[in-house]
Amino acid sequence: MKRSDFFQFTNGPKIPLPFSDKEYENRLKNLRKIITEKNLDAVILTSLQNIAYYSGFLYCSFGRPYACVVTDKRNIVVSANIDAGQPGRRCYGENLIYTDWGRDNYFKTIISLVKKVKKIGIEKDHLTMERYQNLKDSLGNPEIIDIAPSTMQQRMIKSEEEIALIKSGAKIADIGGEALVKEIKVGASEIDIAMVGRDAMEKAIAKYHPNSELRDTWVWFQSGINTDGAHNPLTTRKLKLGDILSLNTFPMISGYYTALERTLFVGEVDDASMKAWEANVKVHRHGIKIIKPGIKCSEVTAELNNLFSELGYLHRRTFGYGHSFGLLSPYYGREGKLEFREDIETVLKPNMVVSMEPMIFIPEGEPGAGGYREHDILVVNENGSEDITKFPFGPEHNVIK
Repeated sequence: MKRSDFFQFTNGPKIPLPFSDKEYENRLKNLRKIITEKNLDAVILTSLQNIAYYSGFLYCSFGRPYACVVTDKRNIVVSANIDAGQPGRRCYGENLIYTDWGRDNYFKTIISLVKKVKKIGIEKDHLTMERYQNLKDSLGNPEIIDIAPSTMQQRMIKSEEEIALIKSGAKIADIGGEALVKEIKVGASEIDIAMVGRDAMEKAIAKYHPNSELRDTWVWFQSGINTDGAHNPLTTRKLKLGDILSLNTFPMISGYYTALERTLFVGEVDDASMKAWEANVKVHRHGIKIIKPGIKCSEVTAELNNLFSELGYLHRRTFGYGHSFGLLSPYYGREGKLEFREDIETVLKPNMVVSMEPMIFIPEGEPGAGGYREHDILVVNENGSEDITKFPFGPEHNVIK
């Protein structure tokens, strides 16, 4: 029996993608500008975020490599045979499937699309050293150019369609938060409370985005000592009177991440905790106020650092003040050049979407112990920014009795 290295296969019609054909064509047009400017023969995208951004297909790797090959005329998703026709149904453009009858079939598939290339673009921040070398050897040792920074710059400016989806995600995050608050009571466990919020968000995604894949939506609901880290996983810890809580809801819609994060308390708040909470809220409010076009990420950071210093909590700050939104999750993405940190000089522009999320942490055993964090999503516009997170924050709203 002769077995194919790769093949084309259609199983059912195309499914509506999260964005219009015009949107994907515009993204590819901008990518082809990069190809022209850098005099490339083609681009081989390999990351989850870039394949999804330019084709609409969000792959599940499970140890297998994927790609989206873009030339001046074609865009082809290269997928593993284990996924059968799903990538073809879920991508804008063509799909070519490689089999696992031979270990190098992935590279053979790519070679079939970009023969005799002299100069090619890749994502250096995604490829392992082994796969980078294998790709280079398979293509005959062409000149390789890193296009990851250029694609990141492109993704940082959101289209109107992207902003509409992100706004919908923010509303769904609020729905999850509202469902969670109803479950907060002494004796309830983190995991039991979290499941209610997750279910509420998945139902909302199914309602408002019926053609999307339902995957990766989650909740982190932390209590007591577990609030010390922003990304601490769920536990079975049961809530006690006076506990500090960290509510975090994350709906995922077609690879697009949105988030709601709030500090809450169970029943009552001691004086030291109230002081720390109010300080973090004050910084949060000021951060929202100063987000506008023309200001540098480092300038936002410096101003908020000064305010935290005046309040006596700068030494308690745990990470930067926020980041870009779009194609993002715990597993992929991250527009690192759009984070509110001391070392980021990016200037905010209209249609950037960012979070404002100050956090301070006071160690266990000290007055006010716990992690305090608020998080809103803002769309930068011509005159300032629009806060698209509507869930209330602060002591006047989030002491749950």
